[in-house]
Amino acid sequence: MRQLDFTNIIQEAWLKYDSSRPIQSIRDISAQVSTNHVFRVKLASDDIVIAKLSYFGKYEHFKEDHSIINALANNLPAPFQNFLARSLMKSNEVYTYRFTRAQLDAWVVFYNPISINKKPPRRFNREQIVTIARDLASFHKACYKVKGVLPSYSKTLHTDINHLLEILDSEHGQFEYRMHIDQIKQQCELFFENTQKFNYANFSKMPVFIDWNIGNFSVTEDFKLYSRWDYDWFRMSTRVMDFYFFSRIVSDIGDRTVFSYLVGPLMEERFLLFLKEYHEVYPLTETEVRFMKEAYRFFILNYVIKDGRYFFHEMYASKLQKEAYEIYFPILDTEFKAEKILNVLNL
Repeated sequence: MRQLDFTNIIQEAWLKYDSSRPIQSIRDISAQVSTNHVFRVKLASDDIVIAKLSYFGKYEHFKEDHSIINALANNLPAPFQNFLARSLMKSNEVYTYRFTRAQLDAWVVFYNPISINKKPPRRFNREQIVTIARDLASFHKACYKVKGVLPSYSKTLHTDINHLLEILDSEHGQFEYRMHIDQIKQQCELFFENTQKFNYANFSKMPVFIDWNIGNFSVTEDFKLYSRWDYDWFRMSTRVMDFYFFSRIVSDIGDRTVFSYLVGPLMEERFLLFLKEYHEVYPLTETEVRFMKEAYRFFILNYVIKDGRYFFHEMYASKLQKEAYEIYFPILDTEFKAEKILNVLNL
């Protein structure tokens, strides 16, 4: 699928959007790590737009997500009013184009370019951890304030896990996961049991982006959040979903080329410092802290097991899935200690 030339689809999508401004050039600027492709589109007028093309998941979810993100971008208060890219609109709604031809179902959305400041360092120092923690808390507060004006959503943690269970029962799933079906189903059952135990249905839901690796956002000189792009894992859920990637960002080992998704970063002293500073700005509850384990379990089930082959190169997808079966799941209940976090936060 990666070998396909998507420029013709981008051309077609733009022609349907605004035929009065022809395209001069299209350049693929994708990170080349998933089924989503990003293009820099230069128009004959010298204007620049960004095109995102995806062919994974459901078109309805793609359209829904980008409608919510655009509404969020337009409603976030200062200092986050320019933090997210704004989509191009047509007829009072986010313009999306659906291409269905030759066994390919692909979707396109266009953005105005977003300003980028400084790339975060591979390893944060303590002062930077404190600053980014407090600013993430402020960003989460801003997202929560405007959630009431955002479009409705249909994608939930439970619908994704139920989808995984449906896949396991399918002919494809029986072949793909044949050696691990019982283990995966057990982890799904634990997730459902614990979300009920923690009364997840009554958690406050807000926009979360989940995939906060250092290639997805930029910061200011004084280390405040400046801009965010790559919305592949966006959803409406609990703010707790954002914490695992921040635990990796502030981890002592720092960013790395060869990576795993171990639960260990959630227990590191540097992440406890992060949570302590976050908590001072936007206090967490005991239940939210205990739910961090289930947020991690969901992340592995959904983004590594169910969709890993769409989000990572084949080699990495296989590596991460193998580690999930052999390491991530077996050690989760013993390695994650909510009481350690609760003590630090005095909860």
